[in-house]
Amino acid sequence: MLFHTMMLSVFCILTVSTIYYASTDALQILAIENVAGKSHWNFMSAILRSLTDIGHNVTVFTPFPDGNRPNYTEVYLDLPSKVEMDIEETLNAFGKPTAIIPILMNMTRYFCNIAYEQRDMREILNGGKSNYDIIITEVVASECASYIASKLELPLIYVIPSPMITHIEHTVFGDISNPATVSHLMAHNAIPRTFAQRFLNVILLGFSLLALKYKEIELKKIDLQPYDLVQPLKPSLVFMNTHYITDAPRPMPASVIQIGGIHLKTPRSIPNDILEFIENSPHGVIYFTFGSVVSMSTLPDHIQNAFKEALAQVPLRVLWKYEGEMKDKPINVMTSKWFPQRDILMHPNVKLFISHGGISGVYEAVDAGVPVLGFPLFYDQPRNIDNLVEAGMGISMDLLTLQKDELLTNILELINNEKYMENAKIVSDRFKDRPMSPAESVVYWTEYVIRHKGAPHLKSHALDLTWYQYFLLDVIFVILILISFVIFITYKLFKTIYYYFLKYSQTIKPKLE
Repeated sequence: MLFHTMMLSVFCILTVSTIYYASTDALQILAIENVAGKSHWNFMSAILRSLTDIGHNVTVFTPFPDGNRPNYTEVYLDLPSKVEMDIEETLNAFGKPTAIIPILMNMTRYFCNIAYEQRDMREILNGGKSNYDIIITEVVASECASYIASKLELPLIYVIPSPMITHIEHTVFGDISNPATVSHLMAHNAIPRTFAQRFLNVILLGFSLLALKYKEIELKKIDLQPYDLVQPLKPSLVFMNTHYITDAPRPMPASVIQIGGIHLKTPRSIPNDILEFIENSPHGVIYFTFGSVVSMSTLPDHIQNAFKEALAQVPLRVLWKYEGEMKDKPINVMTSKWFPQRDILMHPNVKLFISHGGISGVYEAVDAGVPVLGFPLFYDQPRNIDNLVEAGMGISMDLLTLQKDELLTNILELINNEKYMENAKIVSDRFKDRPMSPAESVVYWTEYVIRHKGAPHLKSHALDLTWYQYFLLDVIFVILILISFVIFITYKLFKTIYYYFLKYSQTIKPKLE
């Protein structure tokens, strides 16, 4: 009986899914990747692949072409690439929120200008009625990304390849996260627990909102663009690279669909030389990388030496992503400009991941259940690593103050203390326990937007409020007036009572005498 009930349930679910998918014909989707960051493209391309795999047609403008395939067409977008940059220059440019926020506005508008000047894009913008059904693009700091959707009068889906971008949250969704409970994207803590953290969180939120707005006004005065003359279109949906395991629980608008880990692919076989190196290590392997944005070989010598000396003293072998030839390479280290990171982390003999805390690598470590030693560099990375520390599967260190002894101590702690591996496995199990896969969520909600004519009911009413209405300043003003009125009336009443009491006492006193 139980078997028949289960089979009936499965049949009903499949039937409902079939009805939903069958109700939407193959969509014509126009996508634009307007940031030349490899991790950004990995997130976007995974979203687009989930849509093409189900039969929808995608045309994408991208700075990282992979090659056309059935119902998928790429148009090369020549954007300045943000890969393998000098690490000191990167930290100087992006290490502080006070520096990075104006840069993000400059960068976003510059990339928009390049995209909208591209010949194929101009043809789409000037071609009148479009054959496309929906626009998918990334948002970073400016709503210039919505221009094409406004121009073509099509529904818009934003993708955000990081956790919630706090400084554009109000612009895109109409709401602002509470700084008492939700850390700013660029905060160094996952949760604002102390007074100092909450205080700094408020300052960071206020600064980022004002700095971004000021910079945009300044750029509009200097270089007014066509997208500045059009009312920005608010997105029907936002696909966000978040999950409650790697981002502290927080209120989310109905239009935010969390698809953290969508870029994770089925592990493939590891090249033989790397596989032999891993499997012939009796004590296990450490995988060490700072991602694609910065070049490891540009680390200052004293920091590189601290890593080499510490790693030479551990009993494990080390796979170290490193550009070029390494001087004085320890005998237990293999270097390469590229490693199949996802496949390596999934190998059971990998015991530790040394990372900068990029969100893609964080999900790969979480999915594999591998502890992390983090050296966050900028943007969301400190917060990402601190979320792993909160989960009990990681330790965070500062790269610029690195000392060999502290590094060795932390590596041995993560390797020898079983609680980190146990917590990593618990987090991995929670991460994988979902009602549907991220790819299925993308397909369902993209089709949902089309079925419901742009899904305006998902947008927050906060978008219709002025800033003083959103912060209830008008209500507070009226309340203050009422309180002032009550105080005034009370004062007048007591003054009148006192006056009549005084007059009465003066009148009755002679009679008593």
